[in-house]
Amino acid sequence: MAIDEVFFEQRSRLFMWIPVWLAVGIGGYFSLRFEPTVGQNIAIALFAVICLFSALKWQSMWRALIWIPVLISLGFLVASYRSHWVSAPKLGWHFYGAVEGTIAHLDRSTSDKPRITLTAPRLERIPLARTPQRLRISLHSPILGTELRPGARIQLTASLSPPAGPVEPGGFDFQRKAWFQRLGGVGYSRVPVMLAHPPKGGGFILYLFALRMKVADSIRSAIQGQPGAFAAAIVTGDRSVIDPKMMQNLRRSNLAHLLAISGLHMGLLTGFIFALIRYSLALVPPIALRLPTKKIAAVLALMAGLAYLLVSGANVATQRAYVMVLVMLIAVLVDQPAITLRAVAVAAILILLSRPESLIEPGFQMSFAATTALVATFEALRRAPFWARLQSGRVRILRPVLALVMSSAVAGAATAPISAFHFNQITHYGLLANLASVPVMGLIVMPAAVIAGVLSLFGAATPAFLVMGGGIQWILSVATAVAGMKGALTQIPATASATLALLCLSMIFVALWKGRLRLLGLLPAAFAFLLWTQSERPDILITDNGRLVGVRQGGGRALNRAKGNGFAARAWLENDADAVDQSQAALRRKFNADDWLLMIGSSKISYLWPKSTPISVLEQKCANTDVLIAPNNTAKLSGDCRIISKIMLQDQGAISLSSRKGRLKIQSARQWTGERLWNQ
Repeated sequence: MAIDEVFFEQRSRLFMWIPVWLAVGIGGYFSLRFEPTVGQNIAIALFAVICLFSALKWQSMWRALIWIPVLISLGFLVASYRSHWVSAPKLGWHFYGAVEGTIAHLDRSTSDKPRITLTAPRLERIPLARTPQRLRISLHSPILGTELRPGARIQLTASLSPPAGPVEPGGFDFQRKAWFQRLGGVGYSRVPVMLAHPPKGGGFILYLFALRMKVADSIRSAIQGQPGAFAAAIVTGDRSVIDPKMMQNLRRSNLAHLLAISGLHMGLLTGFIFALIRYSLALVPPIALRLPTKKIAAVLALMAGLAYLLVSGANVATQRAYVMVLVMLIAVLVDQPAITLRAVAVAAILILLSRPESLIEPGFQMSFAATTALVATFEALRRAPFWARLQSGRVRILRPVLALVMSSAVAGAATAPISAFHFNQITHYGLLANLASVPVMGLIVMPAAVIAGVLSLFGAATPAFLVMGGGIQWILSVATAVAGMKGALTQIPATASATLALLCLSMIFVALWKGRLRLLGLLPAAFAFLLWTQSERPDILITDNGRLVGVRQGGGRALNRAKGNGFAARAWLENDADAVDQSQAALRRKFNADDWLLMIGSSKISYLWPKSTPISVLEQKCANTDVLIAPNNTAKLSGDCRIISKIMLQDQGAISLSSRKGRLKIQSARQWTGERLWNQ
């Protein structure tokens, strides 16, 4: 087939490739190990302009190809601009002292402690010019003088640190995430929180936050127990009283997505309101014959979706969901098909241009993977003869059942690799759990929530809340039952980001390319899975303070301490696909807490923690080992060993050691991430 014939066949899909090439540019920016200079960005912009003007001189096929470097350059520049635009001060050292700030957000930490985010903070002895815009503090003490309320100005004594870097080379980079949230310090407080000023004014955002808390409290008072906590979470985004055990069951059964306010919730809510208004107006002949009821329903559904966006907290996932709904309902208003790959592409373009950092977040990846796979599948089904035969006769009752099964299976298959990459696990009975729960969510829970919201204006929402609570109780029962099934979960080892990128690009090619050549995309996808299976974990991992060390051995990674650096320990074990906790991993090998020696391949590794060790002892150990890990040492030693000192750990972050083919490779988190805005 000639090139021009291929182009003609793919012409209708060219627009869908725009977000793909933007994503390539954005991903290229975030994969760099240096920060591009202003001159380099200008050079990229000039290159894009030259390509753009060159495209005007070529025929349509070559013009489309020249747009590729233009879009890649645009994605790169948008990501660079956004990274500089969100720039804000952050702590550069450990801080302990008095803190004052306004409560902007409430949630719970991974250790299930109350956690507050403060805006406009004041730190003792820190000038305003160097004070972060936002702080996040976990509370380990009682609260005196007031309940935690948005807009309240509070005082406390806290221990704060800069956002931490990856706990291992190539690991999750919290510094980067915090940078885009303008979060300049994180920490904890063990002293009582005192009220400086009660909530007053605070603007529209704090008003919405206070409204969210009020709505969440009223829902939990109407629906008792964990169903009430679940209901408050799906309406307002407040997960503060959800039992950690129930959260674990939802994850193990692949039902945690029902808790996150995302595309499913926004689609169910706006879809229910759209259908309710349209069919209600259709029952009134004078209105149905004179007014465009379909467009009226679309406008009111958009307004309801906007209200839900605001009440639910307008987090990034909900914003993304509303953009997708916005695009689809606007298509209804202009008499275009609502659910198409073109609509998905428009939503992706808007999000990537406004929040390019969303590309590297699991929510964005899973949302668009599921949506693209579902739309592409059902577009293909419309051309399938067997699907058309299901539209008539007695067999038509099978169509919604088959659609439900296929939707759950396709969405689950599309998001499984992404979930495995980010969360190191695959649920085996997720399809069963979703088939039993998603219809209840769509037909009972979300409609009851809408009806309860309307009836609450008249003080008559109790019956609707009872129905909503019953539906949620069923979902939680399914989650508990499926999570308790044998073999419900398989741990998956970590792999490089490039593996996921290759897999995603391959499957995008399969979804967007027209014709049999799309099957060629399965080859790089298979290669990506092969790379995943060949991924090797480091033999030794060391935290950035040197206190926790993990040694890989036959029975799993052994840790030198049963407590301390819990986040790093949990991340290491999850990335190893190891289901034990830190205390169990510490029993795998008998370490002398502060002084030990081990062999990795043919290399001797020595660890020495005490601060007061004489230099002569350090030099003697250095002479007898290949690598000396001395986290409290700052002195220069004479010797041939490689020294991992306090200065190196502070400068380079977490360290990994790997023995490959008789050679020992030492890599740091800073070598992996490079010098970027968020870790300077």
